[in-house]
Amino acid sequence: MQAQHRERGAAAVEFALVLPALLLLVLGVLDFGRIFSAQQTLTYAARAGARVMVLQNSQTAAVTAAQNAASPLAQLPSSSFSVSPTTCTAGAQVTFTVNYTYKGTGFFGTFPLQGKGVMLCGG
Repeated sequence: MQAQHRERGAAAVEFALVLPALLLLVLGVLDFGRIFSAQQTLTYAARAGARVMVLQNSQTAAVTAAQNAASPLAQLPSSSFSVSPTTCTAGAQVTFTVNYTYKGTGFFGTFPLQGKGVMLCGG
């Protein structure tokens, strides 16, 4: 009976020692999932922008298409998008890039992410 009385608070102490590591693991898994989703969205937005640029040869329309495709993240400013070259000529390769900074839970800091779409004009 005496040994059981001495170990009464042992589970609480062990839980207090394990809790920070468990929380760190859970937050890490959540942030990783959200970063992965954001990266997939950026890649899709860059592909959509490159496709519109190749089909319509309009940088404004390409940026608008990419903004619409990236809408699950946030309303990204047009400065987050870049197109190279700015006009599409037959045989040229268009590279559309989307830049985004993921803020997450704030516990792990911020992560710069980039989506890139490449397509061939007139192809």
